Amino acid sequence: MTAATLIDRPTGTAPGPGPVRRVLVTGLATGVLAAAVLTLVVFAGAGEHAITGSALLAFGLGWATLAVLSIRRTRAPQRWALVPAALMGGTGLGLLAFAPGDGAMTAAGWVWPPAALALAVWMGVRAHRVRPGRRLLLPAVAGLAAVAVGGGFATATAPHHPMPGVAYDVGGHRLHLDCTGSGGPTVVLENGLGETSPLWSRITAPVGRDTRICAYDRAGQGWSGDAPRPQDGARAAADLHTLLAAADEPGPYVLVGHSTGGAYALTYMARYPAEVAGMVLLDSAGPNQFTALPDYPGQYAMMRRLTALLPSVARLGVLRLLPAATSSGLPAPEAALVRDFATSPRGLRNVRDELSVLPTVFAQAGALTGLAGRPLVVVTAAGTQRDTAGWAAAQDRLATLSSTSSHRLADTTHVGLLDEPDGAGVSVRAITDVVRSVRTGAPLPPH
Repeated sequence: MTAATLIDRPTGTAPGPGPVRRVLVTGLATGVLAAAVLTLVVFAGAGEHAITGSALLAFGLGWATLAVLSIRRTRAPQRWALVPAALMGGTGLGLLAFAPGDGAMTAAGWVWPPAALALAVWMGVRAHRVRPGRRLLLPAVAGLAAVAVGGGFATATAPHHPMPGVAYDVGGHRLHLDCTGSGGPTVVLENGLGETSPLWSRITAPVGRDTRICAYDRAGQGWSGDAPRPQDGARAAADLHTLLAAADEPGPYVLVGHSTGGAYALTYMARYPAEVAGMVLLDSAGPNQFTALPDYPGQYAMMRRLTALLPSVARLGVLRLLPAATSSGLPAPEAALVRDFATSPRGLRNVRDELSVLPTVFAQAGALTGLAGRPLVVVTAAGTQRDTAGWAAAQDRLATLSSTSSHRLADTTHVGLLDEPDGAGVSVRAITDVVRSVRTGAPLPPH
């Protein structure tokens, strides 16, 4: 028997393999189960600091359980496990107590990966000496090393894209606005959940040949700054109102909303009716989302839990490696922009923030009872209608908001209305039809 095998147990003892393995399994399982309970139940839907902090606290509890049980119930005490227990638990408590924002979490990305890797190497040496049981411990240590390497990779390779357009101060934060073309009425594009202004690139170029068109990012999206807290539809409408005035972009506007962006557009119309000349709703969410779609309440509850985990996961660089997160029908330059924003911790934090206020956003959109005859085109994606119970009726209801309306079915997917050539072509026709109807007073074509 070597000195190495005696480091963590009293001299002269020979522990049985059964109790040691049970203690190791109990400690590791305690950490995993506690992390699941804290992140998915206790802190469900919480901010990144709470999700990361509670997970670290849980893993610290697991290592502490392993150390304490091994000391009390075996002849092979694993006192070294108290070190990761203290470091992980202390860091987790610090995150919960101080609630750092995105900037602080990003800056910490230069510090914690090398520290975690050093801890993993040290733990690996100790775990290798545990006989029996090292086959249980080494995968956990290897997982910590992989997390450290992934976190360092994510920080070192974080993309930074030059901003097109201009950012304007709207009162405490800045919003990004990118306008092209000339003529009127000006078209204003409203992003959906988790979307950013580059996603409209197949729309802005062709529409911009006929009239002025402006893409922008709500607070927390794309190149826009962060608001102090998640914004509901009324606050977002006030931001947009201030932004367009600061940029000297005169109305009235044709508002175009995709997905949840449609609800934001409806709220803007309800708040500033004199500034809206017409509207296009692209596979839009509506005020009755929670009641008109029977599956939506359950889907929403699940989304709240799962999307809250994503900013923490994104810090590890994992999402950028997934094909589903990186695929897009856009050309290469815009596809890279959309991908990088969508898989960044900040972009995913914005998704979590906007999800938290969606019930209020939908309720505020319900304040709009009609467009007073202004031209309205509702475009429904066949893919969404096929896969979502109640979607067709909800889209029909949106089309009744104006006596001058056209409801069109596009053979594409929800996002395909923006990023696929055929789907974007349907969206472009809908926008140009409303623009021409505003200009001439002519009725909308049915298709």
